[in-house]
Amino acid sequence: MKVIIFGLGYVGFTAACCIARQGHEVIGVDVSARQVGEINDGIAPIVEPEVSDMLTEGLAAGRISARTEIGDALDGADIAIVCVGTPSAADGAHNMGYVADVSRQIARALVGVSRAKPLTVAYRSTFRPGTCEGLVQPIFDTVLGEDAPVSIAYNPEFLREGSAVADYFAPPKIVIGTRDGQPDAAMEALHEGIEAPVFHVGYREAEITKFVDNTWHAVKVAFANEIGRTCLQLGVSAQQVHEIFVSDTKLNISPYYTRPGGAFGGSCLPKDVRALSHIAADTGTNLPLVDSLLRSNEAHKHLLFEYAVEGLEPGARVLMAGLAFKAGTDDLRESPNVDLARKLLSAGYMLEIYDPAIRADMLVGANLGYAYSQLPELERLLVDKAQAEATAGKEAGQGGYARVIATNTTVKDLNLGEFGGAGIRDLGSLK
Repeated sequence: MKVIIFGLGYVGFTAACCIARQGHEVIGVDVSARQVGEINDGIAPIVEPEVSDMLTEGLAAGRISARTEIGDALDGADIAIVCVGTPSAADGAHNMGYVADVSRQIARALVGVSRAKPLTVAYRSTFRPGTCEGLVQPIFDTVLGEDAPVSIAYNPEFLREGSAVADYFAPPKIVIGTRDGQPDAAMEALHEGIEAPVFHVGYREAEITKFVDNTWHAVKVAFANEIGRTCLQLGVSAQQVHEIFVSDTKLNISPYYTRPGGAFGGSCLPKDVRALSHIAADTGTNLPLVDSLLRSNEAHKHLLFEYAVEGLEPGARVLMAGLAFKAGTDDLRESPNVDLARKLLSAGYMLEIYDPAIRADMLVGANLGYAYSQLPELERLLVDKAQAEATAGKEAGQGGYARVIATNTTVKDLNLGEFGGAGIRDLGSLK
């Protein structure tokens, strides 16, 4: 294939070398005449293992060249890859000037050009979700019309400095965003031979991927350092604590607890987060990340309430399926579902609760005290399976539920018949 790369910085130059190594013809375009000249002379513009040798190899084989203007570079090209910078302002916003300018240049170079198949224009520059739809596509539509001979894709890179070449050929994943979420033939050919999980998604899901990944990496570093500071103040071996922590690949280092859905609660997490914050404060250790967790959880509880009642008429009759912290248990201590029930009642909704594991007359100890201090009308709110299913079978205007709020897997116990679709809000998994 013939591949044109716009922007020969760290990402663009590394991609050029790797794509040429795969046997494709690569033309790099960059505004820096000095950088272009060095590349054509065999001088790598970055310091990164293997790229110098790959550049030399690519030049010798005639597979790599660089220029400062597009010219006729797009003639016969299969893919144009945009890797220009999106520098961050002080408030975190991206400067999209370079992306917009390059997009216009590509579009103008295609004016009046007859192509047998559309040119795939793939963006690897990092920008906020909605950019392909709100900025990039309109530029091409304005210059070339809505039937523009281009196929826009978003293809984030996952390169780490010091191992960029290895990461290119063995990435953790391949994410390709397109307008309809379907594969793009040219992008499939570009990644041929690279073994990694492949995700074909819409633009926005692809665009947000790098932000999610890098923020998570930052969270891990910050969390590790906050634990390390606490250990240091307590005379605890941070190294041994780390070894114990990462040995748990069932819960700690795993997909568990990373799926967007319900707030955390129960008898352990809130209590132990508060305790760690107290221990740290008592030893003079500042833990901004840990200290923010409970506030974040409260904010999420409120969002789930707003999502649960979205579009409901005031005073509507609703069923909450699942009150306990976990399905199949009667533990109500700091259950976020108890908080949700209180919010629903305070907002004036006619609430009924189905949770077969909970019997008001069987609650004991701290569980009993918490349940009735937070939800004194609990006994009146609980309904059995027959009542819940019978009410769900009625029209909302004839005494039926306007909505079923599924807080956990308890809802699977119910046969709701025709009731479903928009009538059920699943808070356990945000789609």
